[in-house]
Amino acid sequence: MLWLFTDPQRLPDPRAAVAALPRGLCGVVFRHNDAVLGHDLARICRARRNALVVAGNWRLAAALGAGVHLRRGIGPGRGGLVTSSAHNTVELRQARRAGAALVFLSPIFATASHVGAAGIGVVRWAAMARGGAVGALGGIDGATARRLPRFCSAVGAIGALI
Repeated sequence: MLWLFTDPQRLPDPRAAVAALPRGLCGVVFRHNDAVLGHDLARICRARRNALVVAGNWRLAAALGAGVHLRRGIGPGRGGLVTSSAHNTVELRQARRAGAALVFLSPIFATASHVGAAGIGVVRWAAMARGGAVGALGGIDGATARRLPRFCSAVGAIGALI
């Protein structure tokens, strides 16, 4: 499954990018704090049968009829779909304990979202990700996506989808 992560700096208005996602095959992690924009994205996702989760704000998620995206496995994973970010094995375990159905382990590759930060790398990512639904995030594009392990449950991106 392909997931678009919204980004207030790199993608201030994600409406067009969300509307362009393949119907019924994608998800959106909403990382803005704008309720009006959230309602617009919820409408687009419902119409296109794509998933929507709201990062770090379960009240807004409930208002939108969306799932929740936990940051580092911390927070209430209330109702609906729960996803999470993780950057190491401790956070991965926290996310699983919190009930995340899908955890995005990142960054797998160097990424514009975290300039200067080294990626986890494919071998280390694969070793950490075994044993559950884990998606890759960070530096994903057409070339790097081909390097992902076959058991990778999802792919998250920002730049590759805008």
